Amino acid sequence: MARSNKPIVWGLFAAGGTVTAFLVPVLVLILGLAVPLGFLSPTDLSYDRVFMVVAHPLGRLVLLGFLTVSLWHAAHRTRTTVHDLGIHSDRTTMLICYGVAALGTVLAVIFLLRL
Repeated sequence: MARSNKPIVWGLFAAGGTVTAFLVPVLVLILGLAVPLGFLSPTDLSYDRVFMVVAHPLGRLVLLGFLTVSLWHAAHRTRTTVHDLGIHSDRTTMLICYGVAALGTVLAVIFLLRL
């Protein structure tokens, strides 16, 4: 039986979809509704407080995980959408989509390590 990279790609796709489905609505609720409507004080999300969370090693790890799986989910979703639109140069599409996701992951690691 031939080896395939599909389990890795599908695993990242599924993780990204799950994380995005759970976290993005919460972020929209907090940033788009709770703060503007006065349920949360703007000082609760001040630069210093957010930086303290992101500067903590666990905060960096969580942010890196969220960014990474979201990028890979978007890459796979874009690849399949391009195919559905009738562009069947799958190797080129794959290299571009997953290359951008890999580049984004590397840049996120570099950025979070430099904090």
